[in-house]
This record gives sequence, structure tokens and C-alpha cells, in this order.
Amino acid sequence: MMLRRAFFLWLLPAAFLLPLWLLIGWGVFNAGGWALLWVLVLAVPGVFVWQLVLVALIRARGTVRGDRAVSWWDVLGVGTWQALVVSLGFFRPEWWGLAFFLAVVAGVAVFWLSLWQLWREARPSGAVLRARGGIAFLPPTEQPAAEKTTPDVIVVSEQQEPPGPGRF
Repeated sequence: MMLRRAFFLWLLPAAFLLPLWLLIGWGVFNAGGWALLWVLVLAVPGVFVWQLVLVALIRARGTVRGDRAVSWWDVLGVGTWQALVVSLGFFRPEWWGLAFFLAVVAGVAVFWLSLWQLWREARPSGAVLRARGGIAFLPPTEQPAAEKTTPDVIVVSEQQEPPGPGRF
């Protein structure tokens, strides 16, 4: 649980730190002018926006907000994508193209994985409702509609005695 909570806290800062790493990696590993153009025009804004989209999709789920922890699928998917983005910052020409291709594929896969988890959690179901604070309950089941019958009604009417002698 600690790893999933730590990953939850890492998601938003990663949107700023991963693009910064790409810029720092360009300078440290002497990638060249064309790589700088790629970093400034495509990579920095793309990684920033994509990470924010993933953060929004992941944090939109009620279980993530309630537990303040992501799922293991999120750790696996987003962690893989972020590791590939970090590997791009080393600018090694031997494997950079493959790492770029894998990073794009992993980014798209994580997007669809996050949408799938959000949809699965948001759709209505007849299962036990999850509740926070130690209280959970089963939703009431619908009873089949019984035949409508008119109930037996007994009407009691009061009869007054007619006024007689000595009664007013």
C-alpha cells in the first residue's frame, strides 16, 4: 500500500519533472541541435500534457481518491511509461528510436488502461457498494410488483336514534 500511495503522490510532480529531465538530459549528454528542437517543440509539451491527462483520469476514480493510492495496474502502466520517458533523456542513438516507439505505445496503452479502469469503476452494478468510514451495505433489491387488488373495506355507519319523548 505504501508503494501505491507514494506513486499517487508522485503523479503530479512527474508532470513537471519528466519534461525537465528531458531538457537536462539533452544538455548533459550532448544530444545536438536537432535533438534540442525535438525536446523543446515536441517532447516537453507532449510529456507534460500527457502526464496531466493520465493524472486526471487516474484521480477521477473514487477508489483512488478515497484510498489516496493508485491501483497496481496504474503502477505497472504509468511506471513503465515514465521509465521509457526517462530512458529517452539519455539520448543514446543506439536505442533511442526503439525507446521512443515503445514510449509512445506505452503512453497510449496507459491512456486506454486508465479509461478502462474509470469506466469499470463508474458503471452501475448490483454488487456490494464500497463505502468509506467502515460502513458498507447491500443495495435494496427490487421486489416484483404484486398484483394490485382492491383491499376489503368495511364501512361502519353510525345511526342516530330519532329524538323521542324526553330527549331533546
